[in-house]
Amino acid sequence: MAHVVVLFNLLEGVDFSEYERWALDRDVPTVRGLPSVESFRVLGATTLLGGGASPYSYIEIIEVTGIDDLVADVQSPEMKKIAGEFAAFADNPTFIVTNELGS
Repeated sequence: MAHVVVLFNLLEGVDFSEYERWALDRDVPTVRGLPSVESFRVLGATTLLGGGASPYSYIEIIEVTGIDDLVADVQSPEMKKIAGEFAAFADNPTFIVTNELGS
């Protein structure tokens, strides 16, 4: 089992409520429906532990059966459309592939 962690802020001028509505209505259900996706959560970052502003506004955590499986799934026309829509909201997102220690 692998995880993809996505860190991002919104592009300048993007309304957070518009992004969050899109995420809940389009992104979350579509990504959760992929065969390779075990779970998908979108988190709004609030503050740093101990105080201060988070360097990112949003964090996505995607648990997948395997990275190769996910890469194959995101080639679908629907996911390409979702990716294009996401690009209109997210400012230079960072996608980090992770493995859980001890697994």
